[in-house]
This record gives sequence, C-alpha cells and structure tokens, in this order.
Amino acid sequence: MTGTGNAAHAVRDPVAMVTGGGRGIGAATAERLAAEGMAVIVVDRTEEHTAATVAGIRAAGRRATGLGCDVAVEQAVTVAVALAIEEFGHLDVLVNCAGVNQDRLLLTMSEQEWDTVLDVNLGGTMRCSYAVGRHMRERGHGRIVNFSSVAARGNAGQTNYAAAKGAIEGFTRMLAADLGPYGVTVNAIAPGFVATPMVEELAGRSGVDRETVLREAAAVSAVGRIGTPEEIAAAVAFVTRPQSGYLNGETVHIEGGRR
Repeated sequence: MTGTGNAAHAVRDPVAMVTGGGRGIGAATAERLAAEGMAVIVVDRTEEHTAATVAGIRAAGRRATGLGCDVAVEQAVTVAVALAIEEFGHLDVLVNCAGVNQDRLLLTMSEQEWDTVLDVNLGGTMRCSYAVGRHMRERGHGRIVNFSSVAARGNAGQTNYAAAKGAIEGFTRMLAADLGPYGVTVNAIAPGFVATPMVEELAGRSGVDRETVLREAAAVSAVGRIGTPEEIAAAVAFVTRPQSGYLNGETVHIEGGRR
C-alpha cells in the first residue's frame, strides 16, 4: 500500500509507543494519546519508571502497559518493539521522547558526555524509528514523532545536546521522504523551556535555584511564561491524528515566541 499518508486514514484500536514516558513531557504525551483513544506502551529505562504513568492511564479507564528499554542499546529496542507488537498486534504511533542532557562547555566536556547525549537522543531516535518504521511500512500506515528542541539553534554549554537535536531535525526530514510513499508520516516537535524534572537537574548543575531558572526562562518568551508538558503533548496529539496526514517532514516549534 502506498500513498496513503496524504489522506485521513482512520485506524481501528490505534496503539502508540512513547519512549521517555515515565515523566515530564513523555508522561504527559502518553496520557494525552490515551485520552485520544489510543492504547499506549509507555517506555522508559526500567519498567519501574513507567509505573506511575501506566497507573494514571489505567485509572482513567484506558489501556496501557510499561516496558523497560535503554534506547541506546539496539537489542533492547528490538526486543521492546517485538514485545509491544506481540501484546497489541500493531503499532500506529511512535513518539521518540527519550532524551538526556549533560551540559558543559565543549572545552571542558568529556568524550563520554558527548557520546552519551548523542547516543541516547539521536541514536535512540534512530533505533526506535528503524524498528517501528519497518513495521509501519509493512502496514501502510503510521505516525512517527521525534523530539528536537529550540536548543538546536544553540545554547551555551549545550554543544552535545544542540548537535543531537539539530541532527534529529535533519533525520526527521529525510525519514519523512523515505516513508511517506508508504503512508507513514514523520515530524518533529521542538519545545522551548518547559517545566519538567529536567529543570531541577539544570538548576542543580548551574548552582541556581529552580525559581530563578524558571523566571529567567519566562523573561525571554513573548507570552511571559514557560510552557507546560500538557501543551507539548497537545501538539503531539495533533500531529498523530488521521487528519494530519499532509503534515510530513516538518519541525514544529512550540516556544511562546522567543524574544
């Protein structure tokens, strides 16, 4: 089946896989897709990390399961995707939200810090897209949503993170061209500053309190505030809908209008 990505393609009992779904934007996205009527496979480094998200989705009367998977390990990704398909029968949506940052000025950054950020953010996106993309291509339908960041435009102390996120935008564009003829769309979401557990980590590394970090981030936004995980999740939901089949290869920036 080819050429179906440009039309609304309603899928019965849709299933989504969300990596990095244990907290923050990933958890909000898993919950939003469940509210949209999807069964959700919540993926994080360990199954224990997925428990709260899965419990919340189930409490709302929706279907969800948790899988532990290190997206930096090819075999782990292969096994997780196989288990998901075995349990649910198919995958219609993949959200590549798993990511880490290890901020440091390049001249003081270790090679391990560089490799870890590239391997989890960019490499994890590639591995999951490869494993799930083949399945979607065979079915003739699918939605892949990758996570970039406004950091791709450049932030001091984030050369590794910016490099990974910038590469994800190019990866998204090329994978969209590869899979579009098979009814599979690929897009990216690039959030601005969002209140997530990463804020605590950033503040700790910077030696600045959390409220100062939030206040400084809000000051550069035209709307005068930072974003919420739920707002980012709403954009993901829009991109994954059947009616969004003509949106392909794009990076959607959600940043409140930076000043």
